[in-house]
Amino acid sequence: MAAAMAQRVLALAAEEGPERLQEALQGLGEGELGDMVTKQALRGRETAALLRGIFRGSPCSQPSGVLRRLQVYKHCVPLVESGDLHLSKASEIIGLLMLEVRQLPGHALAELATLFVDVIKGGSLSNGKSLELFSTVLTALASSKESLAYGKGELNGEEFKKQLINTLCSSKWDPQSVIHLANMFRDIPLSGEELQFVVEKVLRMFSKLDLQEIPPLVYQLLLLSAKGSKKTVLEGIISFFNQLDKRQKEEQKVPQSMDLEVATVPLDQLRHVEGTVILHIISVINLDQDLGEELIKHLKTEQQKNPGKALCPFSVALLLSVAVKHRLQEQIFDFLKTSITRSCKDLQFLQASKFLQDLFPQQYDITAVILEVVKNSAFGWDYVTQGLVDLGFSLMESYEPKKPFGGKAAETNFGLSKTPAQQACRLGASILLETFKVHEPIRSDVLEQVLNRVLTKAASPVSHFIDLLSNIVVSAPLVLQNSSSRVTETFDNLSFLPIDTVQGLLRAVQPLLKVSMSVRDSLILVLQKAIFSRQLDARKAAVAGFLLLLRNFKILGSLTSSQCSQAIGATQVQADVHACYNSAANEAFCLEILGSLRRCLSQQADVRLMLYEAHLLCCIQHCLAWYKSTVRLCQGAEDDDEEEEDVGFEQNFEEMLESVTRRMIKSELEDFELDKSADFSLSSGVGVKNNIYAIQVMGICEVLIEYNFNIGNFSKNKFEDVLGLFTCYNKLSEILREKAGKNKSALGNKIARSFLSMGFVSTLLTALFRDNAQSHEESLAVLRSNTEFLRYAVSVALQKVQQLEETGQTDGPDGQNPEKMFQNLCKITRVLLWRYTSIPTVVEDSGKKKGKSISLLCLEGCLRIFNTVQQLYAARIPQFLQALDITDGDAEEADINVTEKAAFQIRQFQRSLVNQFSSAEDDFNPKETQLLVTVLSTLSKLLDPTSQQFLQFLTWTVKICKENALEDLSCCKGLLTLLFSLHVLYKSPVSLLRELAQDIHACLGDIDQDIEVESRSHFAIVNAKTAAPTVCLLVLGQADKVLEEVDWLIKKLTSLGSDTSEDSSQASNQTQALEKGIILQLGTLLTVFHELVQTALPAGSCVDTLLRSLSKTYTILTSLIKHYIQACRSTSNTIPGRLEKLVKLSGSHLTPQCYSFITYVQNIHSESLSFVEEKKKKKKEDEAAAVSTVMAKVLRDTKPIPNLIFAIEQYEKFLIHLSKKSKVNLMQYMKLSTSRDFRINASMLDSVLQEHNTEDAENEPDNDQSTTAEQPDENQEPKKKRRRKK
Repeated sequence: MAAAMAQRVLALAAEEGPERLQEALQGLGEGELGDMVTKQALRGRETAALLRGIFRGSPCSQPSGVLRRLQVYKHCVPLVESGDLHLSKASEIIGLLMLEVRQLPGHALAELATLFVDVIKGGSLSNGKSLELFSTVLTALASSKESLAYGKGELNGEEFKKQLINTLCSSKWDPQSVIHLANMFRDIPLSGEELQFVVEKVLRMFSKLDLQEIPPLVYQLLLLSAKGSKKTVLEGIISFFNQLDKRQKEEQKVPQSMDLEVATVPLDQLRHVEGTVILHIISVINLDQDLGEELIKHLKTEQQKNPGKALCPFSVALLLSVAVKHRLQEQIFDFLKTSITRSCKDLQFLQASKFLQDLFPQQYDITAVILEVVKNSAFGWDYVTQGLVDLGFSLMESYEPKKPFGGKAAETNFGLSKTPAQQACRLGASILLETFKVHEPIRSDVLEQVLNRVLTKAASPVSHFIDLLSNIVVSAPLVLQNSSSRVTETFDNLSFLPIDTVQGLLRAVQPLLKVSMSVRDSLILVLQKAIFSRQLDARKAAVAGFLLLLRNFKILGSLTSSQCSQAIGATQVQADVHACYNSAANEAFCLEILGSLRRCLSQQADVRLMLYEAHLLCCIQHCLAWYKSTVRLCQGAEDDDEEEEDVGFEQNFEEMLESVTRRMIKSELEDFELDKSADFSLSSGVGVKNNIYAIQVMGICEVLIEYNFNIGNFSKNKFEDVLGLFTCYNKLSEILREKAGKNKSALGNKIARSFLSMGFVSTLLTALFRDNAQSHEESLAVLRSNTEFLRYAVSVALQKVQQLEETGQTDGPDGQNPEKMFQNLCKITRVLLWRYTSIPTVVEDSGKKKGKSISLLCLEGCLRIFNTVQQLYAARIPQFLQALDITDGDAEEADINVTEKAAFQIRQFQRSLVNQFSSAEDDFNPKETQLLVTVLSTLSKLLDPTSQQFLQFLTWTVKICKENALEDLSCCKGLLTLLFSLHVLYKSPVSLLRELAQDIHACLGDIDQDIEVESRSHFAIVNAKTAAPTVCLLVLGQADKVLEEVDWLIKKLTSLGSDTSEDSSQASNQTQALEKGIILQLGTLLTVFHELVQTALPAGSCVDTLLRSLSKTYTILTSLIKHYIQACRSTSNTIPGRLEKLVKLSGSHLTPQCYSFITYVQNIHSESLSFVEEKKKKKKEDEAAAVSTVMAKVLRDTKPIPNLIFAIEQYEKFLIHLSKKSKVNLMQYMKLSTSRDFRINASMLDSVLQEHNTEDAENEPDNDQSTTAEQPDENQEPKKKRRRKK
């Protein structure tokens, strides 16, 4: 029946007139019409023709025609979505229906649109094909001018469309339809408000979709953002993946993550989805540049409010991907570099202040975020890699160590990074190293760029690039064989590089030399050429290179040279890289190098000295010692002939060393052409030669001292030989010290660079101070009786520790082995600690000779070691402290409580400091006290600030400062600095500063001499000698730090104030906490300055610093007032009562006193000028110089005054603005300030006029000078009564 009817409709539609067709269609019911269309569509025959026929017979001019058309639309939409039709047939139907939409009247469009909304709400969409029709319907509806019924009222087409979209976005969507709906909205003209509804709805659907469906939806959303709402789209995408990353981290931390209700997202799947999304964003940004601009703009704004939300691993990876091959690169890198330094600075601020930590419990570290991006990029994020490499190099170049004019680099390679710039540079190196490890394709590019910078930046410090190269080579020496040609090319330029760079470079590529014979051979060729170079630096570089090769390569079979115990290379190269060389070839190789070095003996002193520093005798002694201790253990399997041969070679060396020992003991200085009358000045050739000879003779003595001690087996005769050798050494040392002292050289009090090994120094010190064996007592007494020898042993230990601290290694065997160095440090520290605590400096008889006592040297050594361990061995501090505690040697590493162990050591030094304070005045040693305070300060860094031990130490420090009236300025400064450094980690120091300010006021008196200051001494350390400038400047310095913190908080407050996100209620709570903290800090600081501005401070640094601090205080008060002005603009909130109290306090306790202080300062300078005037009258010849000197001082000291007055006036100006905005009269608390623009001082004017009249016309120039001298005082009001009271 339906088929027949369809044929009839088709036939009638072909007729010329539509009357019969209309008549036929009117006879069809809704069900029959639907059946006919369905069957025809399923058969796939002439469906379009049938629909065209129906539409032709259903004109929109007739209500029945409109109704029939609606019936067709209502029937076709479910039919297309049913999935029964072939896609091409469904597209054909939708295409035809879309063409006819424009014919429908407004009410029909409204009905049809409502139908669609119901279909979407019901979740009936399967393939989303019909949504193409929905977009056309909504577009047509929007252009309809017809009034349409909606609810109880009427709306036009545009308004009706808006209501429908609102309804649609408020309803529940089937997750499977989200992508189709997002695609549909691209074709609908949307207002900004409607687009925002849609975007927010789609973003809310992210969490309901399967992870794999996110990338296509993101792509649709990005295309939709071409209409607008770019910020919302980007913010939503970044926020979604940030939350996913956080959840992933939390689930990884919790081992029972399988029991969680939320299913864990597989890490690799999440990373791949993130990578795809990043690719989509990049592709859209390439089409729409505005989206890239919006991304940077959004992240910059967000970074001000919430850095953790703005720069998360996903957003950083996105930025780095966009930066590659894009015009936004410079903008992005500038933003990232600024963010990195700001983050490092913020972290520094937070870590140094408990007050700030309480306000910001969550600390954001961008370093960890960027390194996480490197780790994530291993999941196929190749498009991020280049951005990471570029950022790494950009950071290293932007924040590289600076070289001061005519000096060395300001930053050493070793130790902790302290400034934000240093941390940024270190981060750049970490990015490059980690990226190098993860991504093989870019390895050659990274290596190429590092080597280029080492070569081209010879004039500026390249230590950071050499460190990076060293780490790269260690991480993959075998992989680097592929790039060996590039390394070989670099060797060709060695002769043009500074000696430090050459040594660093060769040390860095050392593991590569062990795995690549071709690289090693090319290096030897280059070095041999450099030996004959005209350039002195090239020849020195050649010596350095050859010595490095000799130290680090096998020579005879399994034997290694004295320094082959380095950890570097041995742990990285998993093969015997010398297997292809036999022992004879190795021997020939080393003899060839020695032959090349022999040529250097006839060259300039600088070249020879480098060779002498690698002392041949020293090497022989170490090799012999190593041979005895190691090789004899392995000789059981060898035949007798070989053993006899080896014994012969050993005996020869022993006899040789014994002979040299005898001759050195018997020798006189004249035998070496060295005596007191010899020339040792470094300005003459003879003097340089004598210095080199002296250093060599001393070096031989030291080598023989080490040899004889080691083989002596605690024999008295051998130890007497050791002392004889030391006597020879000491004679030369005394002469050099005496000559250097005459020349006022900085080397006057330093000993020459020692040839003793670090291992021997630790052994010697242990024997001298800690060996209690009865059998050793008689022989050791020989050495112990010589105080100079004891002092020498401790001094060498200090020198070795200093060398380790500055360069990360020491001379001699195992000098580059961190583990051996650490063990030696532990042994030396144990001995020095015992010696210092057992024999106090007071007890020790330092003798008549000048120089520090042994106990003081031991204390200095402890301080150096504590610093070195914290810098180089931070991760091993628990083991270090464990090694010092002899009573608890068997504790497990996991059980070591660093705070407890550090507190134990602190207590020892506390006792020593208390003994110093309780000793008689003659026995008080300021140098030792200063060292003790510095040691305590260093050890305090190991205490946990939340621990009981930290609080006890802080309480003890406060007690010491309160009870001891120290008059030594350096000790006072050290103690107060320690007190402040501890106090800021416990709570804000403002109340402490107030007490100190009150003490300073009481000590120095008031600016008004008629007022007697109430004596209320809190701290005995503040007394007449220390109050100014020492304590005053320290208090002002600490107050400035508090002001910096407050300024930082106000900036954070301003950024939080502009937050209008969903978390604004949380931001509001944080804002209130910040406001309260800021006002309390400023309130107490005002009371500190209230005391200081009334104090009769002496002219000079105290006055100058106080005036600057006051200007800064008013500037910060102004910033706070500006914040409240902004807050009043954006909200109708009234200002808090505590702010009103702060303004009242500033008006009553600071501003009037500031003006009085300014007058006081001007009067001080007026008196100094008057004094000069009196001198000038008595002695006219020097008047010009005297006046100009005082004038310069006056101008310098009074320069901050105008700045302070301006700051006060600016503060009052913005108070007036805030009063108007808040309707609270804040100016009632401010007194009218003194007008300082112009004021004639009558008494001064009279005296100048009188002097002018009495002077002769001949003395006019002098008269002019006098007027000039008094010019600054025109505005001053001298206090005659003060002078009379004196």
